[in-house]
Amino acid sequence: MIRAVYFLQGKCSSLGGTRFFIFPHHHDTFKILIATDIHLGYLEKDAIRGNDTYDTLNEILECAKTNQADFILLGGDLFHENKPSRRCLHSCITMLRKYCMGDSPIHFNILSDQRVNFNTTQFPWVNYQDENLNISIPVFSVHGNHDDPTGAEGLCALDLLSASGLINHFGHSQSVESIEISPILMQKGNTKLALYGLGSIPDERLYRMFVNNKVTMLRPKEDQDKWFNLFTIHQNRSKHGPTNYIPEQFLDDFLDLVVWGHEHECLITPTRNEQQLFYVTQPGSSVATSLSPGEAAKKHIGLLKVKGHKMNMQKIPLKTVRQFFIQDVVLADYEDLFTPDTPQVTKKVEDLCYAKVTEMLEQAERERLGCPLTPEKPLIRLRVDYSGGFETFSTSRFSQKFVDRVANPKDIIHFLRRREQKEDIKGLTYFKHRVTQRQLSLLTEQGMGKAIQEFVDKDEKDAIQELITYQLEKTQRHLQARGVTTEQDIDAEVKRLRDSKKNTTEEDNEIREAMNRAKAHRLERGDDSVDAGISDEFADVNMDSDEGSVPFPAPTRGRGRGGRGRGGRGRGRAASEPKPAGRGRSQKSSATTQSRSIMQGSVTVCLAY
Repeated sequence: MIRAVYFLQGKCSSLGGTRFFIFPHHHDTFKILIATDIHLGYLEKDAIRGNDTYDTLNEILECAKTNQADFILLGGDLFHENKPSRRCLHSCITMLRKYCMGDSPIHFNILSDQRVNFNTTQFPWVNYQDENLNISIPVFSVHGNHDDPTGAEGLCALDLLSASGLINHFGHSQSVESIEISPILMQKGNTKLALYGLGSIPDERLYRMFVNNKVTMLRPKEDQDKWFNLFTIHQNRSKHGPTNYIPEQFLDDFLDLVVWGHEHECLITPTRNEQQLFYVTQPGSSVATSLSPGEAAKKHIGLLKVKGHKMNMQKIPLKTVRQFFIQDVVLADYEDLFTPDTPQVTKKVEDLCYAKVTEMLEQAERERLGCPLTPEKPLIRLRVDYSGGFETFSTSRFSQKFVDRVANPKDIIHFLRRREQKEDIKGLTYFKHRVTQRQLSLLTEQGMGKAIQEFVDKDEKDAIQELITYQLEKTQRHLQARGVTTEQDIDAEVKRLRDSKKNTTEEDNEIREAMNRAKAHRLERGDDSVDAGISDEFADVNMDSDEGSVPFPAPTRGRGRGGRGRGGRGRGRAASEPKPAGRGRSQKSSATTQSRSIMQGSVTVCLAY
């Protein structure tokens, strides 16, 4: 038995192992098969789509063996359910045993302290160094939001596979206050690879940790510049709210490549972050868990080759993934064919939709030629915008025409309608036409800055709303006491009142009172702790790429979860589902423009952010 010494941050420990090898220096290129969001077991009871995820996992593992990968790196959500079915677990174990166990030698060593890397198991060492196991392709995986640790023991499905010696589960942080990420240090020939990982954490919580400098990424004490730094993360990449994502700029700039899980759109070609100067690859999911545009991109996995500080990502298209085609139809754009007043217009609309679906089916058949592994029936989604006075037709009757040709006959058609602009309401005009001149006419810069700081740093969701409410109430009483009625006089008096309080004790007291009121409303709702009171069952929300979610404007790369988003941010309330109001006042979004009457409904202040 050969013994090896491991170093990290100046600490030294030893660990026994049986499968260390010395190789010639030309054997120094890591080959890593990368995949994320496999969602094993998704729709496993569906008569048509039930085997999709199992077939694709089998293809991914077979691809790793064919390409003689040094190891497989999974970016979370291996399982779709937090408690996989017996069929799901059995199939997963069977495939891992078939493809990842054997006599093929392992061509790299682990140099770090594995008791730190794998600190949530009773077997704190990489599985291929276990003398009782014969591993030919190690699998390293972080957990996602679908298969995340729960319960008093903080266990997840990956921990079952880890205890059985089939997967190396890493990146599990047990603290809700701070995170210290210690890399798995690997060496193959002259190439040194530092593998960092962070399993899924509620985005808002992790966002606050980054803002408060509570996330630390440890680096080797010696020869820091000689390591290729690879980081695997499973969080929202596209913006779904003020703090409901993780900006790339939060990550350390010493990283070389970030593997981003959770987002389902396949953007596997590494893109450079010009601010942090690292590259980001987003492999996407290997199955469509929602019928949204992000899922329609062709599914790939990647074969990453690393030699020294050089890397190459080979895109490998998945052949077993079911085809998915999506198209948008805006009925108002077909004025040459029909209008809402055209006789039998509903029949004409239905005929148009039939032609569009048929066209997508013909395209699917053409692309499937020569690909026997591709499932026969594709997924088809036609999103119909019927704004402008059109009527919907029976989607169930329409679907019967394609029941034998598509994999999702029950939801081919999705009707939607743009929100029409409401006419201007009389009385809601104050500051509206001169908003650029009237920004912060009621609130001071210091007050707004403090409210935003409370919102971001302390997650006081009512901070901005409460400050607005408090100032409006005080201004209303002031104007009524002075008998001001005309718009011109109101304008002048509001400005005078605001300027008189700038940088005074009165302003500080008002801000403090508003923040106290925000905190009181939070406590009234029973949310007495920002982090500690978050239940594992409801700390997360569904955000991958669901139709119902309405994310904030995001970069063109778009998404997942969705989900984080968020189709598939697994448990918890969907993003489109309204949250129940607290016991006190009804809650309103602080991120949207607020309007409130100053003088008994006759005048309204519009605050522009």
